[in-house]
Amino acid sequence: MLTARYGRRASCLLLSLAALLCCLTVCFPRPVAASPARDTLEKYVTAILDCIKAPAYANAATRPAQREKIAGLVRQVFDFQEFAIRTAGPRWKTFTPDQQKRFTDAFADLLLTTYISKVDGYNGEQIAYTGEVANKEQTRVEERTIITLGDGKKVPVAYRMMLKDGAWRCYDVLIENVSLVKNYRTQFQDILSNAAPDELISRVQAKAKEAAANAR
Repeated sequence: MLTARYGRRASCLLLSLAALLCCLTVCFPRPVAASPARDTLEKYVTAILDCIKAPAYANAATRPAQREKIAGLVRQVFDFQEFAIRTAGPRWKTFTPDQQKRFTDAFADLLLTTYISKVDGYNGEQIAYTGEVANKEQTRVEERTIITLGDGKKVPVAYRMMLKDGAWRCYDVLIENVSLVKNYRTQFQDILSNAAPDELISRVQAKAKEAAANAR
């Protein structure tokens, strides 16, 4: 299994991400001209929020279908292959194509299941857009925000996005300057230093199944 220490930290990051994404719309002040990257982020966050607010989400019988919709939206805005490549680090190139696919699928399942299990009941926090930093080529952007929680605590959150195949996709999230990708990469590198890729894949698959079971 994945270690408890890293697992707790990753879970906290995902829980925070779910909470923060679920309050991104109403309180999000827009600049005079929003960038395409930010427009993309807001578009999908609004669609996810609409799924959560829908009466079908409150109904236990129809909630699974709504969660499938949310998962589909998350897959469109989050590039899980980039997440997988970056968390595997230099060892990614040693994976066979089959291992790359199985690892990407398992990691996506883990992130999605953990995320979707945490989206219930988050609203009311205030968020302020504080800026955007882009590379020279305008192909990578970091959307920066500050979340004000109910207790007044301010939490910086940044969404790293890249232009890929003509669309803006998120490939990392920083919560209080802690990178989701870096958090997992540290753990995965620890595993890969003593085990083969198939062992890592098996552990991630097992963790994803455990998260799915706990979410029911």
